[in-house]
Amino acid sequence: MNEYKDIINIYDANIKEEKDYEKLIKFFGVKEIDDIILNNLKYITGDLHVLLRRKFFYAHRDFDILLNKYNEGKRFFLYTGRAPSKSKMHIGHLIPFLLTKWFQEKFNVNVYIQIPDEEKYWEKKADNYEEIREYALEDAKTIASLGFDPDKTFIFIDSEYIKNMYKAAIYVAREINLNTAKSVFGFDDNSTIGLPFYIALQIVPTFFERNIPLIPCGIDQDPYFRLQRDIAEKFGYYKASTILSKFVWGLQGPYTKMSASDPKSAIFIDDDYDTIRYKIFKYAFSGGRGTLEEHRKYGGNPDIDVSYFWLSVLFEEDDNKLKEIREKYIMGELTTGELKEYTAKKIWEFLSNIQERRKNINIDKFMYDGRLAREMWEWEFRI
Repeated sequence: MNEYKDIINIYDANIKEEKDYEKLIKFFGVKEIDDIILNNLKYITGDLHVLLRRKFFYAHRDFDILLNKYNEGKRFFLYTGRAPSKSKMHIGHLIPFLLTKWFQEKFNVNVYIQIPDEEKYWEKKADNYEEIREYALEDAKTIASLGFDPDKTFIFIDSEYIKNMYKAAIYVAREINLNTAKSVFGFDDNSTIGLPFYIALQIVPTFFERNIPLIPCGIDQDPYFRLQRDIAEKFGYYKASTILSKFVWGLQGPYTKMSASDPKSAIFIDDDYDTIRYKIFKYAFSGGRGTLEEHRKYGGNPDIDVSYFWLSVLFEEDDNKLKEIREKYIMGELTTGELKEYTAKKIWEFLSNIQERRKNINIDKFMYDGRLAREMWEWEFRI
């Protein structure tokens, strides 16, 4: 367990190489998303999201069982979230929401998106609690702009929705003792007493329906739902199924963090094309050679190149095109500048659509007025 905590916890990730992801499969007791699962999913949906096809979502808990139950007629719902802060959302933050949206489209299911405005304050990463609500609303607008169905999506801010969640949180909190919380999450004497209670609030949305909850999230969030699986059936609800992703590299190079507080490490959702292009040309770590002559002669290394990584994860959906880019880069036919130019254009093409939709988003449809939102403001926990 100590070795696992050196690699990752819910507040910090220290992934240094691909083998660390393999270690986490063992430490967390999750399973790899193998080709059998992907083929079963593709048989149901007709295709696979690029995040699945390229195995950026690489591990799971009971996702295979969920698919089997779905084939037998059992429904499921989706739940994920984002903790707001004064820093803007970057492209790495979009990963769980993009897959969640895809699942909603393919399976026609409800989506619940939690925005825990209390967590950052309890974690002492925000000084003014009142400001966090404004950050939460801005994040909600960005998330809604990804194209979720407003009648099948409920986006809620914890401090607003706490009256509806509190009864369930009482029951959940009673089942998790402080020693367990400290062991799983690494709380110490400097942790505020709000953080252990937040575990209960994170688990509550898995009880919003009497169906199976499916949670797309980063692998660092898995501990919450390990605890959920220990207690869910006591209340007559299903154990959560999780589908777990890796982390997007920052601009500085392989396995660096994309930090919302460091503009030199990240592409933000509201960056314009010139800013995106500038950041990639100025800061994106390259797998190219020192000179053009050397690059033409010896070729580049796409496996350490940030631009290629981003294309491979999300921004180049065409597998044949990605293969062509890789081969030409290795051969030296494609230069670093050309690869960066192509990447900047692909990212801008992606983000400009989100930015345009965001201008006209009606967030009240997702939070208060849509079909699911109206139902959830009447929701009450029952056992």
